[in-house]
Parts: sequence; structure tokens; C-alpha cells
Amino acid sequence: LLPLSEARGAPLVLLYLLGLRALAQVSHRQLLSQPPAAAGPRDFSASRARGYLDNITAIGPRTVGSPENEVLAVNYLLEQIRGIERESTDAHKISVDIQRPTGSFSIDFLGGFTSYYANITNVVVKLEPRNGAEHAVLSNCHFDSVPNTPGASDDAVSCAVMLEILNTLSKSSESLQHAVIFLFNGAEENILQASHGFITQHEWAKSIRAFINLEAAGVGGKELVFQTGPENPWLVQAYVVAAKHPFASVVAQEIFQSGIIPADTDFRIYRDFGNVPGIDLAFIENGYIYHTEYDTSDRILTDSIQRAGDNILAVLKYLATSEKLAKSFEYRHGNVVFFDILGLFVLAYPARVGTIMNYITAAIAFFYLSKKVLQPKPRGNLTLTSWVCTLVAVLLVAVFVSFIGRALSWYTHFYVSVSLYGTAAAATLILVHMLAKKFFYKNVNEHFLGDVFFDASLMIWSIVLTVMTQMGLCSAFICTLWVAFPLLTKLMIHKEFSQKGATIKFIVMYMLGMFVPYLYVLYLSWTVFEMFTPVMGRSGSEIPPDVVLAGFIVIFTMILSSYFINFIYLVKSTKTTLVALTSVFVVTLVLVCSGIFFPYSSDAANPKPKRVFLQHTSRRFHDLDGNVVKSDSGIWINGFDYNGISHITPHVPEINDTIRTPCEEQAPFCGLPWILPVHFMFRKNWYLPAREILPRSPIQFKLLSKKLMPWNSVRLSFEVSVHILICQQNRQIQTLS
Repeated sequence: LLPLSEARGAPLVLLYLLGLRALAQVSHRQLLSQPPAAAGPRDFSASRARGYLDNITAIGPRTVGSPENEVLAVNYLLEQIRGIERESTDAHKISVDIQRPTGSFSIDFLGGFTSYYANITNVVVKLEPRNGAEHAVLSNCHFDSVPNTPGASDDAVSCAVMLEILNTLSKSSESLQHAVIFLFNGAEENILQASHGFITQHEWAKSIRAFINLEAAGVGGKELVFQTGPENPWLVQAYVVAAKHPFASVVAQEIFQSGIIPADTDFRIYRDFGNVPGIDLAFIENGYIYHTEYDTSDRILTDSIQRAGDNILAVLKYLATSEKLAKSFEYRHGNVVFFDILGLFVLAYPARVGTIMNYITAAIAFFYLSKKVLQPKPRGNLTLTSWVCTLVAVLLVAVFVSFIGRALSWYTHFYVSVSLYGTAAAATLILVHMLAKKFFYKNVNEHFLGDVFFDASLMIWSIVLTVMTQMGLCSAFICTLWVAFPLLTKLMIHKEFSQKGATIKFIVMYMLGMFVPYLYVLYLSWTVFEMFTPVMGRSGSEIPPDVVLAGFIVIFTMILSSYFINFIYLVKSTKTTLVALTSVFVVTLVLVCSGIFFPYSSDAANPKPKRVFLQHTSRRFHDLDGNVVKSDSGIWINGFDYNGISHITPHVPEINDTIRTPCEEQAPFCGLPWILPVHFMFRKNWYLPAREILPRSPIQFKLLSKKLMPWNSVRLSFEVSVHILICQQNRQIQTLS
């Protein structure tokens, strides 16, 4: 049997992977399966929703407590809701309530803290049958925004979609079985306050049996279902049946709930404080401009609005007419494995069924391996060794790049990360096996080795499948794909391989057999990198983003290479491939070190800005008796990424490392006025001396008592009061206390 030619094998593998990636990319870019028809008065209309969106964002930034949020946005929402109510059919009854709750809660987020709120605003609308309804499904969005952004994607577009859904449902002549409650909450960015005020205090909250939460981690694109439940598999089934353009992943759910991404949504509040199950959706594309001034309505595609509206309207109608909603507590049993296939449909099945399938698949694979005359264990160790060497080598490159001050060179140019870390990973992997082939298996038949290393990869995946299933991870279904399809492929092409060796026919049949697992992993990798890459620009000053991204790239390289490692032993030589990969790596590394790839972009069409937080502050430090021991004023500067201010100093010389302020270890939060306890993410701070600033609304702070409690704790009782002046449209003044 002749060995496989590198000149034929390498290009085929490359074209195969590039073709699958192109297919995955096309799927992600296709927002609608077909162009939308002209919307009638009873159909969801993206153009009408865009009108709502444009008007909300035209108000400007809507921070909690500002006139824009508490008056202008509320008045606009009420005006539209009243208009919809006037044009609704007799089949429905619409009730509107303005809630201004006051309360507090503790949350285990960012290390844990207690949040207090007073007189925040909720606009609540109930659409129900004319004779009323006992049970309800909730749809939630928030109309507030962070400072200095119009907040189009986060979360004005969701509120616009909800207004249009309310409009569409109200014009239907068919009444719903259950009520639909639309909550336009006005304080989410303050860490989920308004949703807590609603679910714990509003009289309508008691009737809610399920909810849909609309969020954003990016600007437009597809809305991803990334959390469901807890348990209540009927909710996932509702999405599977009703959603017209599905996009859902239990992998995203387990990643998000692991805490890797420093974020949370109102889903948590409804789940933990309301004991209500739900579905969490978020736009994830183009997270580079999330929470920036560039988050404008014109950047959200109309098709993106249409698909979100189609999906949410269909799911809400399904839930509002479902018998299961009224008895949701009876269907709370177990988790669900769910994932979409190229956005065409969703596969969903109970986790307990998945556990059985996983164990059966692993058992069949182990039975097959136990019957083999070949013993793959030593080669399995070599495969793992090659992966460890690859991980170490690539992480060393990432550490070096970070050390010389070239972190995030790929932030604007993602291809740089693939050219740098992807080629390094592939080259290291090939090098380890090439050396093993030359020095340890010099006189061993190539086809024998190819067969053995295939079995080694199969064994590793079978072990990983067993471990992940034992851990209760729903994401183990990926391992099932990577065991079942390769095993079936091996059984089908074994005769061809044993008789004729690694022919072109063998390669084609092999790649066709691997089509499903490889396509799905490339499809999934697109989603993962779409979510995680922008997060690296706001993940704080302590975690080297190159190390994180390099780690992800190595993991996907390991996965994609696992069933092509055997090709290294089937070909006569891999020198050309190794030289090509090494050349690309070296050239990219030289260019990165030269600084040619600037991390950020101000391109008007596709900006990827650097995030810097500047606050003019006045600080007073007190001792334990309340005496002021020192005070100062200055511009407090935080760079939201690992690069800190290194790219700012050349343009603003006053901002340099001489004004870097050390952590006041004896003071809370390093002695800096953090609104949230995120100081552990931003240990690098700069403080430029400036004149004293006096607050427009003075805060009255009074310590009432100090009491020593058991377990070495101290209970402090204090009173804080602040008055915010809000100018209404009629020029009258309203005071919120």
C-alpha cells in the first residue's frame, strides 16, 4: 500500500475545513430563511418596530434617575401604549400601570453585594381576554441605558419589539387563553433593580407562570437563546415548536452560568426571587460597540428586528394558549439538551435521555476498542502529550506578546489571532507527531499507525464523553457526535482502507463521514468567538486576553485535529505543511511585535473602540471614629482592558504611569469609589489631580448606630438621603426622594 501524498492530502483537508467554515458563516449571516412579506396590521412589522426604536434612542442616554429615563422615555412608552389600546379589538382588555418600587436585595454576583433602590420606574402592561385570566406569561425588556450611549441594542430594540408585539396581539380578533404581561423596566443597568421591584412587589407578579427576557450582549444579528428553565423542559419545547428562526445552544447556557462572562440578566431575578421559569435571549453580534456611543439604531439591521419579532411573537402566542402554562409546576422535571442546526431547526431532548444515549455511545466505543488487536493506549498518551505541548507552546507565545505590550493586536483584525496562535498550535501538533514518527515509529507501517492513532482519538473522546456525562453537563452531546460519527465512519470505510490504503476515495469517504461533527464544531466556534472576542476588550486589567483567546484557539485546534492526527502517519512527509505553517506564524509574530496591528478602530462603519472610564471624583478618607484623615480630588481613570493607558499616553502625555495610584489595602475597594465591587478586575488605576468637585445633589449620610455582633461582625445602621430634581415637559418640578 502506497503512502498518502502530502501534495494531495494537505490541500484536501484545508479545503474541507475552509468549506465547512464558509457554510457555518453563511448560516450565521443569514438572518431570515426567506425575505419577509409585506406585514399587515396583524403581522409583526419590523418597520413599525424600527419607528419605536428610533424614537426611544432619539431621547438620548437614559440613565436611571435622569429626566430622559424617568420622564421622557416613560411618557413616550405611555403615549404609544395608549394609542395601541385605543385601536385594540374587543377581544382583549389592556391594563396599564406605572410602578415605582423601593426595596433591596443581596446578589451573589461580582463577589456579592447588597443593592438598594428607591422610586425606580416600571411601565407594566397587561393584555388579557375580555373576561380576565388567572395565569400570565411575562415579556421583559429594559428601557434604561448606561451613560453616554443611546442604548439601541441594549435594550431599546427589545422594548421596540415588545411594543410592536403588543400592537400585533391587540389587533387580533382571537382572544388568548392566558394574559401576556409586558414589563418595560426602567432600572436594569443598576444591576437588575427594576425586575426585582416588579417580581417581589407588583400585584400582577403572582399570576406569572413563565417569562421571556430580551437582552443584548452585542448589536443586532441573531438573538441567541442562552438560558432556559431552571428545569421545565416544556419551555424549551415551546421555543422548538413555535420559533420561526431558531438559534439556541445549551453550550452557551452552561458557559454563561459558569460565570466566565462577567454579566447577568433579569433572568436571574425572576428565577431566584420569583421562582418562575423562563427563556433568556440576547443579541450577540458585534459586541465591540455594546455599551458605547456607537450603539445606535442605524446599526441594527431590519432583518434582525424582524426575526426577533417573529420568534418572540410566536413563542408568546404559543405560551399564552398552552394548557401547560397554567400547570407549569407539574412539568418541572429535569434539564434539557438543546441546540440548533445551522439555524434551521432545534434538536431538544430531556437530559436524562441524553445521559442514556451518551453512556450507550461510550459503551459501544469501548467495546469496539476492547476487541481491537491493536492497543491504542501508548498512542493515546502520545496524542495527549502532543496536545499538552501545543497548549504550553502557544500560551508561551501569548505570554510573550502580552509582556512586550502587544496584547489585543487581533482585537480589530481577528485573522491575526488565527495566523498567530492557530498556526502555532497546528505546527506544534504536527511537529510532535512528525518527530515521534521519525524516531519512535521509524520501522512501523504507516497504515498501521494511522489506524492506531484514529483509535487513540476515539478512546480519548469516549473518556471525555463519559466524564462530562458523569458531571451532568448537557454539553456532552458534542462528545457523542465526536464518538458516534467517527466510529460509524471507521466501520464503513475499514474495508476500503485495509485493501487499498489512503486513496483519494478513502479521504473523500472519510471526510463525508466526519461532516456532521466537524460542521457543528465550526458552527459552534463561530458563536463562541463572536461572544468572547469583544468581551476581551472589557474584561479588566488583570487577565491577559491573549492568553485566554490563545487557550480557546488551542482547544478548537485540538478538537479539529483529533481525527486528522492519523493523516500525519498516513502521508510520507509533512515537511511542506510544517514549513508553511511555521512561516505564517513567524511572519505574523514579527508583524505583531512591530506594532503594525493597532488593536482599536475608529472606522465609522465598523468601530472597535478602546474603553476608558473617567470619573471626576473627590475623596475623603475616614478613620474608624469617623474623622477625616485625608482628602483629594482628581480624574480617576480606568482602562477596561489589559493594555491600560499605554495607547493613550502618546496622545495625552499628562496621563502616564507617574499618576498610577496604588491600592489602599486597608480601605474598602482599594480606597476608590467603585459603584460595583469590581475592583478585583481593575487593579491598575490612574489618578490625575484636579480641582474639587461638588455634587449637584448633596448626599446626607448619618451613622445611627454601631453594634458588635457574634462571629466578629459589626452591624452599622445608617441613613442616606438624596434628592434628584427632574424637569417635566410642562416645566413643573417633581422631587424624587
